[in-house]
Amino acid sequence: MNWILTRIKGDIHIWLVVLMLTVISAIMVYSSSASLGYSKRAGNMEYYLFRQIGFIIIGLLFMYGTHLVNYIYFSRIAQILLYISFPLLLVTYIFGPDINEAKRWLMVPGTNLTFQTSDLAKLALIMYLARMLSKKQAVIKDFKKGFLPMAAAIIGICAFIAPSDLSTAALLFVSSILMLFIGRVSFKHISLFIATILIIGSLSVFLAIKLGSPGRISTWEARMESYFNKSGDSYQAIQSKIAIARGEIIGKGPGSSVQKSFLPNPYSDFIYSILIEEWGFIGGLFIIFLYLWLLFRTIRIVINSPNAFGALLSVGLCMSLVLQAFINMGVASNLLPVTGLTLPMVSMGGTSVVFTSVSLGIILSVSRHIEDNNKNDLQLEIA
Repeated sequence: MNWILTRIKGDIHIWLVVLMLTVISAIMVYSSSASLGYSKRAGNMEYYLFRQIGFIIIGLLFMYGTHLVNYIYFSRIAQILLYISFPLLLVTYIFGPDINEAKRWLMVPGTNLTFQTSDLAKLALIMYLARMLSKKQAVIKDFKKGFLPMAAAIIGICAFIAPSDLSTAALLFVSSILMLFIGRVSFKHISLFIATILIIGSLSVFLAIKLGSPGRISTWEARMESYFNKSGDSYQAIQSKIAIARGEIIGKGPGSSVQKSFLPNPYSDFIYSILIEEWGFIGGLFIIFLYLWLLFRTIRIVINSPNAFGALLSVGLCMSLVLQAFINMGVASNLLPVTGLTLPMVSMGGTSVVFTSVSLGIILSVSRHIEDNNKNDLQLEIA
């Protein structure tokens, strides 16, 4: 243990939160995907467990490597990643495999793995906004010099993601708006921006529905109708609520879920429902506590960060993860309409686990820099 502690830097609380989430992930993915492995992998019930553990290990390695990099370098590569994201999203939209009427993935050359390009785009946009907000504080209230370049990047990335993954685009848009608020962008500019996007978005969806609800529009329409018409809850919502109700206070025990055999995607979108069924209300609260603790520790990093870029980068990445987690839990409990967003670091995933780990590694990089500065200051005082 001492050997490990001497080699990891940054906030130890965040490391512990990640460790607990990954352990929970392995347990829950095995519990919820065993039957899938049996039916799809010739009786190999542990296939998806070992697959998930493999991605967790890769993710932790990326997290460890990222946290050793000086976070200032991420400012320099933010623009490059943003420029790469646009053609990748376009290629995905045109040539990506159509899965459930959505084109979100590209095949990684030479492997049988898929890569969700929106994961890279999310990371790139948050890094870019942190860079721009920190560099343009002198003209941050100016519409043309301060606000417009960032608004263009937000619109561009979200517009490319939205046709195939509206929920991810909406999450990224909200996270970006929060970063603009924190970055002291004019409230008038932000309000006008939000109003314009809502009007244009509403008109676009309305026209698409009138023209026959093509592609994903029909899916969005059905989900919203199901959510607002509670008497006609979707099959997913009904099975999810049954799972939560069965969990009661202490749950049925690990691996004892019944609803995982009926609930679609119990290992990804609705893993929180299965977790509550098996671990009860106490288990559900514990997961909420872990994400809130991650947010609290990140806020401490933001407060102590001597650099605006580090503070904005940390809060942007953390808010995106925590918002996604609470939206996923809101969907599972039927407080929100079905979105398709997974539970970060818990749901079964591939490259999404890796990109989430990179995001956490960047936050830890900022924390490590603060620790190093504090140690240097202490040594100067002693000297």
